[in-house]
Amino acid sequence: MIEVANITKTYGKKDSAFTALDDISLSIKDGATVAIIGKSGSGKSTLMHIMSGLDTPSDGHVTVDGTVLQQMKPKQIDAFRAEQMSFIFQAFFVEGNQTCYQNVMLPLEIAEVRGRDRKQRVMDALAAVDLSEKANSRARNLSGGQKQRLAIARAIVNRPKLIFADEPTGNLDSATGDKIIDLLFSINKTLGSTLVIVTHDDELAARCKIQVRLKDGKIDSLVTKPTRKTVARAKK
Repeated sequence: MIEVANITKTYGKKDSAFTALDDISLSIKDGATVAIIGKSGSGKSTLMHIMSGLDTPSDGHVTVDGTVLQQMKPKQIDAFRAEQMSFIFQAFFVEGNQTCYQNVMLPLEIAEVRGRDRKQRVMDALAAVDLSEKANSRARNLSGGQKQRLAIARAIVNRPKLIFADEPTGNLDSATGDKIIDLLFSINKTLGSTLVIVTHDDELAARCKIQVRLKDGKIDSLVTKPTRKTVARAKK
């Protein structure tokens, strides 16, 4: 469960102050798919960064599974993020000179997972994104779609409870982007991870159970799709 409580983020001071987020509150249940939507400058990425502890709010707090991120020291929050969260970005951020295997291994090294457990988990993650045969290939030799799949393998290797994806298909053609999105939703179901996607794509947002639309740093609309159980109860 993620609880976002009265989050405000202001940059600058006095006459130069700019409020990127203005009193944002929402709750996200475990395993949900969430789209944060809005135009450029609406506060989408800022909200994601604060929800994940990559940035700190000027006011308010974020609670993840009962842990208040803003009450943690920097080293504690780094460790918490390494154990509980993963990130997928538009720019991939894979290490081109390293092999696919080495790229996916990195989160396990940061989380200090025992060496004997690492190989199987890396190979399982590569298999999940259909890159097993590329394990020993340099990341720089992959196509754009393969690099994004590699980034996803790296994101899921530590079996995170939370996956944050910031415009994950922004550098891909539409066909490849569709495959990446299908993969993310498949992983959401398989791992039961909460998936939070920052996007300007309304079609992608429509696939998510929760759609948070931001405008000028405020929630313009919040749509939660009914679950099958809810629909079944309504029919009764």
